[in-house]
Amino acid sequence: MKSPVLLQRLIEDESGQDLIEYGLIASLIALACVTLMSSVGKSIANVYTNINNDL
Repeated sequence: MKSPVLLQRLIEDESGQDLIEYGLIASLIALACVTLMSSVGKSIANVYTNINNDL
């Protein structure tokens, strides 16, 4: 008869919840950084292309 009590404790246990939230936040920050670096990289490439064409 202990299994319903064990199952209830497993359902109510939230000890790993913070780790999952931190992982989600870190992945969203990484995605934003990759997107930002990609657009900045294209802008810098355009600047160097314009400098090269002007020379």
